[in-house]
Amino acid sequence: MKASYKKYILNFKLPAGTSRGVLKTKETFFIKISNNNKSGIGECSVFRGLSYDDVPNYEQKLQWVCNNINLGEDELLKELTHYPSIQFGIETAFLDLKADKSMVLFPSNFTNCKDSISINGLIWMGEFEFMMSQISEKLKLGFNCIKMKIGAIDFDKELEMISNIRKKYSENEIEIRVDANGAFNKNDALKKLKLLAKLNLHSIEQPIKQGQELEMANLCKHASLNSVLDIALDEELIGVIDLNDKIELLNNIKPQYIILKPSLIGGIKGSLEWIKLAEERGINWWITSALESNIGLNAIAQFTYTLNNKMHQGLGTGSLFTNNITSPLFVENGRLFYNNNIDFEDIDF
Repeated sequence: MKASYKKYILNFKLPAGTSRGVLKTKETFFIKISNNNKSGIGECSVFRGLSYDDVPNYEQKLQWVCNNINLGEDELLKELTHYPSIQFGIETAFLDLKADKSMVLFPSNFTNCKDSISINGLIWMGEFEFMMSQISEKLKLGFNCIKMKIGAIDFDKELEMISNIRKKYSENEIEIRVDANGAFNKNDALKKLKLLAKLNLHSIEQPIKQGQELEMANLCKHASLNSVLDIALDEELIGVIDLNDKIELLNNIKPQYIILKPSLIGGIKGSLEWIKLAEERGINWWITSALESNIGLNAIAQFTYTLNNKMHQGLGTGSLFTNNITSPLFVENGRLFYNNNIDFEDIDF
């Protein structure tokens, strides 16, 4: 076997605002494994400033993987415990290498174009008018679940935006999720959750920054006892690698949901481990992409479909970038579809 990797910079069509700043580009890496005139491609989507493996020697580790590809998938994954995005790239590249058809990693009714995946429409942070225009656009496109990034502009303005939606659409018509990306202060988070709860929201992701386990546990406990607003852990899962640490985190915080981003939490195997632990504790979950190109999104979407979770999934559409990889994925009426008459664009290594 042989392997090589390629760096690729994705360019946003419009600056993407989060509570951590504005994104204009997104760095990612493709890895290609070749064996007996066959090849498989995976994506190692490191997320600078967020990924556990955002480290100076990242590319050296990718090169080490390529140099040692003959160790095989299982041995490589053991060595990549602290590199979740590379784990995901390796898993999916080997799946593609073994696949009967290129890029069909999990054959199903989804890849056979007989079914689709319900997804949320993502509303990026920005000025009030910009966010309102995004909301109007998503509703016109047929989304019945939207996820709003909050925490960057005035909180009262954010409440006003959500209130405007609720005046037009009930919770049965439009499901609204909000994602604070840890923007709330632990001292006023509960007050803000109570105000948001009045607007009949589905849930809030990561209201306070990760690492404040006691404070997060108290928020989740209050949500559970008072039916305030369900809380989903997102960034809280990043960097929690050991099985016992995962168990301890879920047992201590007792969230209503966890959100799984394969590139950030150990790939497919890491996601399945979190799902098993969550379901054993009555904790619900959904899967979200993390600004991967269409190569990574394809793998996440196919994997997600096999899990038979009927909730809206947080799968981006790939339409955020000007130079994404052409793929069979497309969105219609708030659902993600696969068109197997369209091939993936070739990547030059």
